[in-house]
Amino acid sequence: MAKVKYYYDSVNLAYRKIKIRKRRKVGFAVLFLLASAIFGFLTFIILLNTPYFDTPKDRLQAREIENLKLNYAILNKKMDEVDDVIEDIEDRDNNLYRVYFNTAAIPEEERKAGYSKINRYAALQGYNNSKLVTSTTERVDALSKELAIQSKSLDEIVKLAKAKSKLLSAIPAIQPVKNENLKHMASGFGYRSDPFTKARKMHEGMDFTAKTGTPIFATGDGVVARADNTASGFGNHVVLRHGYGYETLYAHLSKYNCRPGKLVKRGDIIGYVGSTGRSEAPHLHYEVHKNGKVVNPLNFYYGNISAVEYVAISKIANQENQSLD
Repeated sequence: MAKVKYYYDSVNLAYRKIKIRKRRKVGFAVLFLLASAIFGFLTFIILLNTPYFDTPKDRLQAREIENLKLNYAILNKKMDEVDDVIEDIEDRDNNLYRVYFNTAAIPEEERKAGYSKINRYAALQGYNNSKLVTSTTERVDALSKELAIQSKSLDEIVKLAKAKSKLLSAIPAIQPVKNENLKHMASGFGYRSDPFTKARKMHEGMDFTAKTGTPIFATGDGVVARADNTASGFGNHVVLRHGYGYETLYAHLSKYNCRPGKLVKRGDIIGYVGSTGRSEAPHLHYEVHKNGKVVNPLNFYYGNISAVEYVAISKIANQENQSLD
């Protein structure tokens, strides 16, 4: 039962009942409800934004976020280490491998070039940790691109190495006959006295004296281009094409041990010493051609003689004596 309130009427000297009008009652009720709604709304906002009222789910999510931040920090540290390794590989690539194979270095601008101006990371924006996630993703992309460029560069180096190996095998780098004690050098490259006319003329090869039937060796890998006696003065002769602009000629053979089109390796026997053609005595006339021009064979005997032997054979070869053809 609701309490009844009175007031004292000083005029009539009596207590009278307080009568509350119905409209006023409604006003009080509306005001109460409005105040309650405002209070409830403010309380909800405060609870939503204050850390002091985290739910278990909120606390679990916070721990996961901290773990992710830690993992991102560890990832960035590892990327620092990877970056150092890549820089070392790039340095060796430019200043060692490419120098050795005589090819241009890859410019730093090309290695470090970024992506186009299109925002590749727009989907990562707008979050509390967007800066951390975006910067880490950018680093991963940059490292991926550097690795792709370096991988392509190393593929190129492998091709150059294989080509270099073939080049080294193709260069005529040994003497065409066994020359123990350097006793079989008869005449070298340069102007010599012709054995038939006695006139001084250019001798475009080297003559090695040897008994008829002495084996003659291919001085580098190649293919037999000729094995016949149709060239004037050379008698039975063999021409090897080694590639890379190199050709070698072996003249005055007694017989062949190869045929045109045959692939030969350095050290294979391709024929035997004789005295066919324009020859004064059994010997091998040997020539080296580079890009269509004759060159001194002496410059290529590094494959089977020492520095001391090279000096000795050089002195013999440079003597202006009489050639044997």
